[in-house]
Amino acid sequence: MFKKVATIVLGVSLLFSGVYFHFDKKVSAKNGNVNKKVKNVIFLIPDGFSAGYASSYYWYKGSGLVMDQILVGMIRTHPANQQVTDSAAAGTAMATGVKTNNDMVSVSPQGEKLKTILEASKEAGKSTGLVATASITDATPATFASHVVSRAKEVDIATQIVDNNVDILLGGGKQFFLPVTEGGKQPTRNLIAEAQKKGYQLIDTHEQLVKAKTKGKILGLFANEAMSPELDRENTNQPSLEDMTTLALNTLKKDENGFFLMVEGSQIDDAGHEHDAAKAMKEVEAFEKAVKVSLDYAKKDGETLVVIAGDHDTGGLSIGRGSVFATHVEILRNVNASGDFMTKQINNEKSNIQEVLKQYANIDLNDQEIKRIKESADMKPTINDIISEHAVIGWTTIGHTGVNNPVYAFGPNFEWFRGLHDNTDLPKLIAKASGIKL
Repeated sequence: MFKKVATIVLGVSLLFSGVYFHFDKKVSAKNGNVNKKVKNVIFLIPDGFSAGYASSYYWYKGSGLVMDQILVGMIRTHPANQQVTDSAAAGTAMATGVKTNNDMVSVSPQGEKLKTILEASKEAGKSTGLVATASITDATPATFASHVVSRAKEVDIATQIVDNNVDILLGGGKQFFLPVTEGGKQPTRNLIAEAQKKGYQLIDTHEQLVKAKTKGKILGLFANEAMSPELDRENTNQPSLEDMTTLALNTLKKDENGFFLMVEGSQIDDAGHEHDAAKAMKEVEAFEKAVKVSLDYAKKDGETLVVIAGDHDTGGLSIGRGSVFATHVEILRNVNASGDFMTKQINNEKSNIQEVLKQYANIDLNDQEIKRIKESADMKPTINDIISEHAVIGWTTIGHTGVNNPVYAFGPNFEWFRGLHDNTDLPKLIAKASGIKL
C-alpha cells in the first residue's frame, strides 16, 4: 500500500514539475529570455519605493502596474553598519556589489574606491548614462560615477561625474557644475563649460530636450537643485522622467557595443519623507511611464536587460490607517499640487486655508482641521497628514524602513533575478549577464 501511494505521489510530482517547467519556458520566452549575452542594460531605481507603494498605486490607478508582470523576487536593503539604509549605502550596493556604511558613496567602509557597474560597462566599450529627477549629484546617481566618503560632497561628485565622461547626464543640480562667480558651488571650475569643450550638447529646458540631437554626449541640467515634482511640473519648463529616458535611449542605442543606463525615479523618496501621499502616487505614475518606455525598447530590441528595484522603503506607507480596514487612495487623483506648493499659496494671515485645500486637493476642511493647519509651526506636514487621513493612508516614519523590496526583471537571463537576493547581487548579476568584469 505504501509503495502504491509513494508511486502515485511521485507521478503527480513529476507531472506538476513538468507542467511548471513547460510554463517556465513559456514565461521565459514571453519575458525575452533567449539565453544570450546582454548587449544593453537599463537599471531603473524608484528611490524610496516598496511593496507598500506598489499596493497603494494599484488602488490609485485602478489597475496593475506596467511592471507587475515582470515581478521576479525581492532584495534585502540593509547597509554594512545598520539595519536601515540611506540612499548612499543602498546605491553603493546596487552599483558596486559591495556593502558600505550609510552616507558613503561607492567607497568601502575603510574609504577604498569601489568599481561601479557603470565604470565596468565603460571599460567594456559601452556608452553610459545617468537620468534622475533629483540633482544628478544626489546619492543614487552619484554612486554609479563617483567615489566620496560623504554624499554631502556634491561639489566633488559633480567634478568626478564630468571627469568620468558619462555620455548622457540628465537631471537637476546645475549649481554644482557652476563656479561661485556664476552663482554656483564650484570653487573655481566651470564644469558646464568644460563639458561643452569635451563635445557635450548642453540643454536646460523641455523644449531644448525635445529638439536635442540624438547623438554624442548630452548634459542636461534642468534645475539648480532637484527638479520639480511631477505634481508641480506644469508650472515649470522641465521635462518629465519619461522624456529624459526617451532621449537617453534614442541616443545611447546608436552605440554598436551597447550601453548601460541608470534611471532614477528620485522623488518617490521625497514624497515619503514628507508624507505627501498624492505626490508619492504621482511620482510612481511618472516612474511607471519611464518603465514603459524602457520595456517597449527592450521588447523590440531583444538584447536589452531591464532591471527594476527600489533602493529602500521611505515613510513606511500603508493602505489603511489606525483601526480602519479600508482605504480611499482614489481621492488622491483629485489632488493637483504638492503639499509644498499648497503651503506657499496660503497668505500671511492664514485666512485662505480652506480655499487653498479645496482648490488644490478638492477637500472640504472642517473647523478642527483648519485650526490644526493655522496653529502648526510648519504647515506643510500638517497639510500632508490631513490629506493622508482623508485617503486613509498610514505612515510609520519620516525616515526609511528596513523592509525587503520588490525586484522586477525583463530580457535575456531575467530569471537569474528570481527569489530573495541581497542588494549587492544585482550589479553582479547584471555584469554576469552582460559578460563584463565588475
